[in-house]
Amino acid sequence: MKITNQLPRRHPGRRAALIAACAAFAPVTCLTAASHSDAPLIKQDPQANLTDVYAFLGTRYDDPSVNVLNVVVSVRPFSDPGDGVIYERFADDALYSIHITDPNTGVPIQQFDFEFSSVTDVKNPDTILSYGRGTGVGPIMNIGDDNQNFTQTYRFTARKVAGKGRYSKLRDVFEADDLPVSPPNVGVRTTPAYNDPETGLAVSGAVDLAGLDTLTMQAISPVHSGIVTWAGPREDGFYADTPGIFDFLDPRIIDNNGNGADGLGQDGGGVDGFKGFNVLTYGVQIPLDQLDPVAFQNPFLGQRQGVGVYASVSRKSKTTRSSHRVPSSRGSWVQVNRMGNPLFNEVLVSLRDKDRYNMTLPENDEDYRTYAENPEVAFLINAVLFADPEGDGPLAISGRTDLAAVYLPDVLRVDTTTGPVLLPGQEGYSRLSFIGGDTGGWPNGRRPGDDVVDIALTAVASGPAYASITVVGDNVATNDQLYNRVFPYLGTPHAGPTVSQRTGP
Repeated sequence: MKITNQLPRRHPGRRAALIAACAAFAPVTCLTAASHSDAPLIKQDPQANLTDVYAFLGTRYDDPSVNVLNVVVSVRPFSDPGDGVIYERFADDALYSIHITDPNTGVPIQQFDFEFSSVTDVKNPDTILSYGRGTGVGPIMNIGDDNQNFTQTYRFTARKVAGKGRYSKLRDVFEADDLPVSPPNVGVRTTPAYNDPETGLAVSGAVDLAGLDTLTMQAISPVHSGIVTWAGPREDGFYADTPGIFDFLDPRIIDNNGNGADGLGQDGGGVDGFKGFNVLTYGVQIPLDQLDPVAFQNPFLGQRQGVGVYASVSRKSKTTRSSHRVPSSRGSWVQVNRMGNPLFNEVLVSLRDKDRYNMTLPENDEDYRTYAENPEVAFLINAVLFADPEGDGPLAISGRTDLAAVYLPDVLRVDTTTGPVLLPGQEGYSRLSFIGGDTGGWPNGRRPGDDVVDIALTAVASGPAYASITVVGDNVATNDQLYNRVFPYLGTPHAGPTVSQRTGP
């Protein structure tokens, strides 16, 4: 297999970064983010809006001899770290779920649910402050201490499917309540544990448990049978130059290496559109002996053994609002968002089906096969980048069984036989996953740091035969914050007073 960084020359002088063609021709249908802005209805419900799902093998946070499946899920895109006085918190009327499935069919096997406490319960209602000035005045040194006014908790429920087919149903295995949520990073004066005392900047990049700050560490909760959970704010670990992409290809998307229009967005000259933003994150570590792996086919790595993973958020079917009391929700849970692989709903599914996709289940994803096998993004690249009036070449716009094999059903497929995967900062790790000779990343699960935009665009440009690999991207090669190498893995959330989103003023 040959790897190249050049696209076919059909029309010299019209070549530019692959991502540019997408942006200039039809911004509505092209890349936004892993799932930051995927469908019209969920855009109106940010607390339920999934941004990223990570699933990869590692070791238990406090015992490197125990191998686990890590599943880390983020919601609430573009969370401003300085958004006082309330700051972000998980919705108290939503069900945040992690699903373990058959990787071949998407049929559920296990489910882990997070339900969060009221967003209005505080120690001291007679103050304007949410996080400082509880029953004491001073910095928050420990989760829930006297100085922390609002402290959110959650109930964690593990469920397993009993029965088969039409007779199957989820049954509760165990429940743990009053689990702690880390507070936001208000700043060095209110939440000093997160930040460097001299600069006030968030400190991240812990390589082991001892390197984690106390407010992150205290939210790690062993719950039952070796299962561990965590919830709280994190730095948004997704990176891409979406502002430049959608401004009809800002010149910074092109490589700054003297190649001009021949540049393919790999030298890091772009600007991370998610720089400076935080997300809300929940996650679980599951010992491998708690899983039931099955055989499946990875389109790039061959026969494997493992599980499927996706996340969902649900709301109650009815909400009553009143002028003299807080809203009341009741009824059955209704799924409003879901995510498995990055970019499927955003880049491949058309507007007519984006909201429907969020309401349906992976086991029914054959309904969306046409979007994987006939990717509009390839047509747009051909029409604009290569000035092909028919849009039918050189990139294949139909028969893309390679993309269908990655995305259908839309669950992350994780090989559970490999042992812990490499993480950012470790020798041998590649943000380009198998393209860079590192088989531990997407589409073999997904790790923090995997450059899923570049990997996906490279697949669109190179398949379905992959006789050669055309490496393309958006010119952003790194995240703006260091990832941690210990659960919950995503970086320390940015502090409000020090952050400069994107390029800054």
